[in-house]
Amino acid sequence: MKNKYELGTLVEMKKQHPCGNKIFKVVRIGVDIKIECCNCGRTIMLPRIDFNKKIKKVLEVENER
Repeated sequence: MKNKYELGTLVEMKKQHPCGNKIFKVVRIGVDIKIECCNCGRTIMLPRIDFNKKIKKVLEVENER
């Protein structure tokens, strides 16, 4: 599952955000990964290791459209 995402990729997480949405957009990639909720727009910063554990699947890659 790792390295199958890049900037702008839509991902589905295992747990939902408090607003009720499970779909997030990858905003920043580095040692930490920053994701933005597609429903309410809040951002979350996760270490890459935690992100790889919490991701369920990659929905859409920006460059493959």
